[in-house]
Amino acid sequence: MMKTIIAAYSGVLRGTGSSILSALQDLSWLSKSKVEKQLQIISVLQWILTFLVLGVACTVILMYILCTDCWVIAAVYLAWLVFDWNTPKKVKDHARYKTDLLPKVCPVNRDSIDYILSKNGSGNAIVIVVGGAAESLNCTPGKNSVTLKNRKGFVKLALRHGADLVPVYSFGENEVYKQVIFEEGSWGRWVQKKFQKHIGFAPCIFHGRGLFSSNTWGLLPYSKPITTVVGEPITIPKIDHPSQREVDFYHRMYVSSLIKLFDKYKTKFGLPETEVLDIN
Repeated sequence: MMKTIIAAYSGVLRGTGSSILSALQDLSWLSKSKVEKQLQIISVLQWILTFLVLGVACTVILMYILCTDCWVIAAVYLAWLVFDWNTPKKVKDHARYKTDLLPKVCPVNRDSIDYILSKNGSGNAIVIVVGGAAESLNCTPGKNSVTLKNRKGFVKLALRHGADLVPVYSFGENEVYKQVIFEEGSWGRWVQKKFQKHIGFAPCIFHGRGLFSSNTWGLLPYSKPITTVVGEPITIPKIDHPSQREVDFYHRMYVSSLIKLFDKYKTKFGLPETEVLDIN
């Protein structure tokens, strides 16, 4: 009898333990690592929505206010916007409000770059995405290409200031989104180039993963590693008025160094030995 009772009790205990374990497994999504991952996903989504929607939303709200009794507020804001339009270009004016311990963000124009590179002391480095909006049109998984062939302005500025050029490449960057690529000469590419020329950015049709699953479509980037490699600096002489021949020479040197950097690390990050870096 005792044995039977113990067996029955043990069976109930096992059942209870099994039920608790099952319940805990159902709540496994609440584990610390998964909660942290979901918070990271939400923070990335917030940044993406801010980039894609905030500007349009603010413009719509501003136009709406202009049509209401509060139109004076919108008018004053527009007047301030016109008056303050060129302030972001004045790096010299707003740089003093930033600590030298933090990286600064500035427009990629000649005045801003000249100011930064003309400062005395060390650590006056500039990171430029040379390809810009044009390069985004060719970003697709499995393709490694950069828009660089006719981008020589940064080389000319480096020569004027005697600033070293450092080749940098990010492996895996094209893997985080899938994009519809329009061929050259198609109506889609024509529209993209018109937007790029007149507005400054090229609209792309792209998608990533969903909020809760990587198997659904959404605006979140796919969870793919991105590794940035940095090459050896290219020593550039200081030439106040570089000729086109000198600009072309150091541009070819930079392109060659970038290709060597790509070839050196491509197999380490999952690319075949036959993979080449397209220079457009």
